[in-house]
Amino acid sequence: MAEPPDGEVASPCRRSCRYRPDLGLCDGCGRTLAEIEAWPTADAAARRAIIGLAAARLSALGRGGAEG
Repeated sequence: MAEPPDGEVASPCRRSCRYRPDLGLCDGCGRTLAEIEAWPTADAAARRAIIGLAAARLSALGRGGAEG
């Protein structure tokens, strides 16, 4: 994945999308559908918040953070 321009926040998408209705999130990146839909228009602060929430979800599931 290419690095975003300065000031932008890269998507946590891992290109291993699999929505888990039982968890209410993508099993690859940890985002909810609402967060995935909001991403294109979210500002940098909102994107960082989404990444933090997604990483916490994956960590709670024992899958590590959204960035690795």
